[in-house]
Amino acid sequence: MPTSPTSAAQAIVGEPEVVEDARGVETSPAWLTLKAAATALQDLQVKDGSIPDAAAHPQAREHVTTIIASIAELAPRFPHDADYLTASIRDFERWMSEDFGVPDFLDSLVAFQPQQHRVDGIRHLVVFPMYTQNGSSDRHVEAVLVEVIWPDFIAELETEYTNRLFVSLRFLDFTPGYDTNSAVLFPETVAMREIPSFTWGAIFQDREAARYRRVVRAAAEITKLDLPADAARMLDDQALTEKTFVMWDIIHDRTHMRGDLPFDPFMIKQRMPYFLYSLEELRCDLTAFRECVAIQGRLSARDDLSAAETEMLEHAKLVQYAVIFDRIFRFSITGSRVRNYDGLGGQLLFAWLHQRGVLHWTDTALAFDWDDVPAAVVALADAIDELYWRSIDRPKTAHWLAAYDLVRGTLTPNPASAWARGLSDEILAGPPKGYTDAVMDDEFPLSMFFEALDKKMKPVIESTAGITGV
Repeated sequence: MPTSPTSAAQAIVGEPEVVEDARGVETSPAWLTLKAAATALQDLQVKDGSIPDAAAHPQAREHVTTIIASIAELAPRFPHDADYLTASIRDFERWMSEDFGVPDFLDSLVAFQPQQHRVDGIRHLVVFPMYTQNGSSDRHVEAVLVEVIWPDFIAELETEYTNRLFVSLRFLDFTPGYDTNSAVLFPETVAMREIPSFTWGAIFQDREAARYRRVVRAAAEITKLDLPADAARMLDDQALTEKTFVMWDIIHDRTHMRGDLPFDPFMIKQRMPYFLYSLEELRCDLTAFRECVAIQGRLSARDDLSAAETEMLEHAKLVQYAVIFDRIFRFSITGSRVRNYDGLGGQLLFAWLHQRGVLHWTDTALAFDWDDVPAAVVALADAIDELYWRSIDRPKTAHWLAAYDLVRGTLTPNPASAWARGLSDEILAGPPKGYTDAVMDDEFPLSMFFEALDKKMKPVIESTAGITGV
């Protein structure tokens, strides 16, 4: 749940030594030793994080002892994380004393509160047995060095778009679980005995920005897209793009809990047709787009902007480009065609804009009518918002059917789709599971445009695994 600003966060503002103490830590012998020990330990762990092979315990004790010693040596460089690092050592010691059963790092997880230290440049040492979303599904010990991205204009933006859980990060170094496509650090991925109230969620904006720049540059060349000057500038400026993604994500993230919501926004608790997840993620992205259009309009009408407001105005425009290009060029063709809800959202956005005449694929070249794009994007956001509002008064499965109609009003379903032909009376009268089971893995296949783009872009997208802003 959201938390209020704390004295700990306020105490470090204006104390640059707290930021400076951790400079260069990613090349320090203590960190490199910790990283090597954690990486070696992973080879001994099974999927749930335990080490059931008693013959491996002496080696595991050696690695964990090294991790503990390294954390103790590094801890003075992270005074803002003192309670967490102390608890981490205790959790490792207990795990070792219990012969490496399923790890339980609840105590150190509860002590780790990065949302209390949202100061630009401040660093954290993070060590947990955990899985990494879009990375490794194994709860192995991972170690990550991170740096907070929190420019002044984001601090000011957050006063209006309040999101006390949100933490924006930059990678400094990491163990193999993050040498993947994972761009998030979420507390629910940690091995623990019970589920606490989560107070933070972090996104690696440097990874998002770096893969955006690589993918969009290649896609623009392939599609012969003449990028607007501001959009082109992002491809040459990692820091500019990182800040753009921070602005996008802080508004996106809070949207999951706001609006006329007919269902629990934490959809991980529910089993639903995957296109429902598509619409929810797209709703949050399009809300960020809509709000940035409003911010741009409001600030551009003034001539007395502060430095932070001037930067906010600049990034409000860039967020609009980022939402469109990331959704179309990367989301649509990233991952498998098995219930790819992010891919479907990108397909829907592309087709919606194309069918409203603001996106053109003519003479094998892509073009946008940029003056008309914002209204078309907002119209899709309005359609999803209306679906949600109306579905407050609908049964769950009726909401699912209405959502399907919204999507297939723009995208063509698989010719073999039972949903497209009309579900049988037996399914319609039965439990929700029957509805979900009837959805095809690739209910809305790629269009011919995306099939062709996918073939040319696949090597580029695959090359972004493990990418950082460095």
